[in-house]
Formats: sequence, C-alpha cells, structure tokens
Amino acid sequence: MTSPRGSGGSSGSGEQTRKLPRRPASALAERWTTIDGIDVFYRESPAPPDAPVMMHVHGFGLSGRYLLPTAELLRDEFHTLVPDLPGFGRSDKVDVPLDVPDLAHAAARFLDDRGIDKVTLVGNSMGCPVICEFAYHYPERLERAILVSPAGGVQNQPLRRAIGQLTRDGTREPRRMVRVATPDYLRFGVPSTVRMFRALTQYPSLERLLALRIPTLVVIGDRDPLMPGPARVKEIASRTDNHVLLVTIEGAAHAINFSHPGELAHVIRSFMADEPIVDDPDSPGHARVREIHRGVFHPRAKGSA
Repeated sequence: MTSPRGSGGSSGSGEQTRKLPRRPASALAERWTTIDGIDVFYRESPAPPDAPVMMHVHGFGLSGRYLLPTAELLRDEFHTLVPDLPGFGRSDKVDVPLDVPDLAHAAARFLDDRGIDKVTLVGNSMGCPVICEFAYHYPERLERAILVSPAGGVQNQPLRRAIGQLTRDGTREPRRMVRVATPDYLRFGVPSTVRMFRALTQYPSLERLLALRIPTLVVIGDRDPLMPGPARVKEIASRTDNHVLLVTIEGAAHAINFSHPGELAHVIRSFMADEPIVDDPDSPGHARVREIHRGVFHPRAKGSA
C-alpha cells in the first residue's frame, strides 16, 4: 500500500503515485486511487472524528471541480469526497463508455476502495440519476440523497432540445463557470458528450426518483432551463408520499453548487439536521431559499408543529 497522492490521511488499496499540480485547485486534499484498473482522481477533506460521509457527484462531461465551492463549505462538518468519475475530468478514460448504471457501480466501487459502507450523496445534473441508480442497486448503503438540478428523462428529450436548454443555461451561469467547465468538456470530447447525453436523456429519472425510500432533498433553481417550472416539479413530487423535500433557490440556474454555494450549503446543513428550511441570512443577495413541498414520510423539521 503506497501513500496517497496528496497530503495526510490514510490510503486505500488502490492508492498510487502520480504528480499533482503545484497549486492545488481545492482546499481539500487532492489524491489518486485505482478502481478496476482506472486511475481515479478525487478530493477529500480531513475527516472530523466520527463525521458522516458526504460524497459529491458531478454532472455529465464535467469534473468535480465545479462542485468545490459547496463541498468546501461543508468540509468541516462532513467527511467530504469529490471524485472525478472514471472517464471524466482528470480521471483516466475508459475503453467502453459508461452509462448511468455503470457510473453508479463505479461510485460504489470507489466507496469500497475508501473503506466506506454508508454515505450521503450530493449530486448535480447527471449526478442525480447516478445517485438514484445507486439507491436502486445499493439501498442499504445510502443514508440520504441530495439532488441538485436533477437532469434526464422526458424533460430533456429529444437531444436537440437538451442542447438548446444547455445553451440557454450557459447565459445564466456566472462567467467564471466557463473557465471551469470548458477544459472539462474539451477533455471529455464531443463523441463522449453525445453518447453520454443520449444515455442521460433516456434514463428513467422520474421513476427512480419517485421510488426512493430514504430522506431525499431536491433543490432546483427557478432560472434553470433544463428543469420544468417549480409548480410542475411540486406536482410531480406530490405523486409520492415518501421522503421528498423540495426546495427552490430563486435566482439560480442549473449549476447551483457553483453559483450559489452559500445558499446550497445552508440548505444541506438544515436538511441533514432536520431543521426548518429557511433563507440563509449569511448569504445576502437576490437569491432566496423556499421550501415548497415536504413528503409525509420525510422527517419533520425539529421544532415544527
């Protein structure tokens, strides 16, 4: 067993040595491991004693880098992991393109490599179907699910419609998002992007979401062109009487983890502690957090009637 590619911490069975950049892009430790023969890059917080594990799952074509603004705000409260899934970001490419179920299994094997049995998963965009598929195959391993701007299914079909939605979203995200996303998309490549988007739009996202039987937080932005409007999302959520808590962040588009990290981290903390979802006074600006649906089996907010 060799030392992790980063500072401090214990290494997993797949750890190996690979040169890291002189200036790490994250306040989290940057490390490498090997999963099924693939070099996988990930970021990890110095785990507080007995802290619950929280792993952040990125969207299609991207790496975990754009998730860091939110993940870093939570690193002192949770054992935080932000991997680049196989084939994405700085992780090595795979011989056969992975679909959503493949990525869910890869996430499980990454957790196996880290010696982690149970986890809360935080996903954005494609990361949300990956989490739903993880819950389908490994329900006993998932403590809570946090789905931010879930993508996939009929809302993003056909492919040309999804491309148009992404184009509109690009004009609504912070300009600095372009500097983060462009290198990832170029590295991922056009053929891989088309294949992955097709797999994503054909994935039964709604059916998997409504089948979840664990406390689930869904966060959407009211300016997200890839999502139906909040009223439609609320109507869909009300089809199930299980564990869904639905929150909107007004003023946010699709990449909420990057554009509104303060508001999102505040909502996640409240959800994890079963506290009321209210606006965050420490994140001033035009964005406003609003709870619009709470399933009957979802834990009631502490102190609420």
